[in-house]
Amino acid sequence: MEEPRARELRVGVVGIGWAGQQHLKAYASLEGVRIVSVAGMEQDLRESLQAEYSIPKAFADWEEMLEHGGLDAISVAVPTFLHAPIAIAALERGLHVLSEKPIARNAAEGQAMVDAARKAGRILDVAFNHRRRGDIQALKEVIDDGGLGRPYYAKASWLRRSGIPTLGSWFTNPELAGGGPLADIGVHALDYALHLLGEPKVVAVSATTHAELGPRGRGGNNRYSAMATSHAFEVEDFASAFLRLEGGATLLIEAGWASYRETDDLLDFMVYGTDGGAELKAQGNPLAPVGKLSVFTERDGENADYVPQALPGRAHQAVVEDFVTAIRGGEEVWGEHDGSQALYRAQIIDACYQSAREQTEVRL
Repeated sequence: MEEPRARELRVGVVGIGWAGQQHLKAYASLEGVRIVSVAGMEQDLRESLQAEYSIPKAFADWEEMLEHGGLDAISVAVPTFLHAPIAIAALERGLHVLSEKPIARNAAEGQAMVDAARKAGRILDVAFNHRRRGDIQALKEVIDDGGLGRPYYAKASWLRRSGIPTLGSWFTNPELAGGGPLADIGVHALDYALHLLGEPKVVAVSATTHAELGPRGRGGNNRYSAMATSHAFEVEDFASAFLRLEGGATLLIEAGWASYRETDDLLDFMVYGTDGGAELKAQGNPLAPVGKLSVFTERDGENADYVPQALPGRAHQAVVEDFVTAIRGGEEVWGEHDGSQALYRAQIIDACYQSAREQTEVRL
């Protein structure tokens, strides 16, 4: 079989909502990549995207798309309960897979996906686009260069005022989504926080969840939309988790779809270290492409605070480019992209939900 790096890379996208459209746009911009198929349930939108990107084949059913073949890789941008079955089916056919976050509804499904990737010898990547923000990358450089010394406390949040993704949609059904904002947007905060801190091991979690607004029909708006169904609100609308890290540091995660706070969404990160601290705040609807980033430190006993320069990140464009680059890197690098880091996030989220249910600390 001809190596993917030596010929045109043939890709397909399953799911045609906002995330799927980001994948399509990114693939279409890359040299040597051809979108050969797309799958999605909404006929009008599917046909529109097929025409816009000159895609040869379009399917209502993802299984039919995989059966048709002609693919080297796929993106999976569908409701969370479908991540594992689609990814595993694709991996078993020898395809590389880029899945939207979270990796799956729970760690058990995520483990099955990782096992399938390892068995197939193919790539499984998960799209964590917020770690590609330019301000997060700038702060990562500061921390990695020792500018803060040893971090010992950090907090990461993604909070909304009225941001439940459509009351009664699949997002609010635990069997379809795996959880509420902790699984949906909290996993982003967890991902970029652990990324910034150098991937420390989490040794224990203590978490709480609340469902105060959603069950009463509050906390939604027209901006956050999904395919509406008759599902009841059965997940949390706010969660917080206190994570003990190996070496003694701690991390606080907050994730809220709805709470009585200021109108603009807030994505933030705050860290205290032995030689400095930093704060990042990105606000807005949508979030500002570059947030307010400050570093607090001292020199010769005097404050020496400064503002690192940061450019807008490239989000899904960078995610897709990294995926394609890994595929073209050949078998010697494929094993480094087996989804295990995303699986670790799922294991932590599972422990948080267990802690909230049992009202006790859970050790990992």
